Amino acid sequence: MGSKPLEYNQHSLTGEITVPGDKSISHRSVMFGAIAEGDTTVTGFLLGDDCLNTVACFRQLGVDIQQTEDKLVIHGKGWSGLKEPKEVLDVGNSGTTIRLLMGLLAGRESHSTIIGDESIGKRPMTRVTKPLTEMGAQIDGRQNGEYTPLSIRGGQIKGITYHPSVASAQVKSSILLAGLQAEGRTTVIEPEKSRDHTERMIRQFGGIVEEDGLSVSVKGGQTLKGTTIHVPGDISSAAFFLVAGAIVPNSSIILKNVGLNPTRTGIIDVLKEMGADMTIEMKSDENNFEPVGDITIKTSNLKGMTIGGDLIPRLIDEIPVIALLASQAEGQTIIRDAQELKVKETNRIDTVVNELSKLGVAIKATEDGMVIQGNNRLTGGTVSSHGDHRIGMMLAVAALICENEVFLQEKESISVSYPQFFNDLQQLIATD
Repeated sequence: MGSKPLEYNQHSLTGEITVPGDKSISHRSVMFGAIAEGDTTVTGFLLGDDCLNTVACFRQLGVDIQQTEDKLVIHGKGWSGLKEPKEVLDVGNSGTTIRLLMGLLAGRESHSTIIGDESIGKRPMTRVTKPLTEMGAQIDGRQNGEYTPLSIRGGQIKGITYHPSVASAQVKSSILLAGLQAEGRTTVIEPEKSRDHTERMIRQFGGIVEEDGLSVSVKGGQTLKGTTIHVPGDISSAAFFLVAGAIVPNSSIILKNVGLNPTRTGIIDVLKEMGADMTIEMKSDENNFEPVGDITIKTSNLKGMTIGGDLIPRLIDEIPVIALLASQAEGQTIIRDAQELKVKETNRIDTVVNELSKLGVAIKATEDGMVIQGNNRLTGGTVSSHGDHRIGMMLAVAALICENEVFLQEKESISVSYPQFFNDLQQLIATD
């Protein structure tokens, strides 16, 4: 892959698109549908590799899931519907699948072994295995449960109060999913608030979750009921076109039905503060348990800023493309407090800095982020996603403003979260 150049530099972008369904919500819709009693219908489901791996794992656990296009019907039978898998569960590249799945399996009287791809094998799991072990689950793996393969023997577990060292929705969600099965109350108290899709979904399925500032609690023994889930467009996928619309000359893009959960809209806050020409039209629909809206973005005059603190958990997945955005702003942009980027699909600090440098961006890595000088003229060259879907999409957007050809290696990784990315990009160019 990557032997042909990306053939769309120096084009404006005009028109409207609907980005694929939210990845985080798609994962959770399958998981909650599986443990609920009765049928759950999911529309707008993301047919990316990660979410399809979640479907495959739950089918191995005995859950009947029917799929037609981007619609799923999950025939849940409650907690007892999860059966001991006969074979190893393979999550592929999905960190969400493995971490949340461990929380679910911690409370089941069964034994499971979970593996993933090479990237998953390098990602730290102690942040989840430690609290689940405290609750009573038996978990083992390489380096004392730090890395896959992981073996889980679940059973009777007890609620705990846990203070994770990082604000991570995956960690919080895993503990809450275990807590729904545990004896007593389970509480997670985060250093900053992470995305709250799990809390919203517990309520959508008829469960009870209590929130107080940075504290989230559930009681064990809850029964969930099947429901209908309309998955909004993924703001993390929309972010690439928001940035493209802001930095590509003579552009105007409308993104339809984008999820605007306040715990995910850090990219919107950054665009506003940088001076982006952007408008948002909120949609009111009683069927939406998540806020949704249409976003219009136009070519903008941008200024640099400092990004850090409690804003970071609300845009952690968007930082690669924010770095590109900053390269076209006036002045310097500093991104700090983003150490979590080191344990994503790649070390995203080093990867972003190395790949954007190849295209002519004045950028340097720091211990917890990066510093980007603005007003860069991007040249072109050969770059790689390193198997990371968000790096791949960021580099494809960068190619839009490069003066010369860009060869993108490992671009197939983009199918993890946005299989039709290049088709949507071409659609916006085609109206030029």
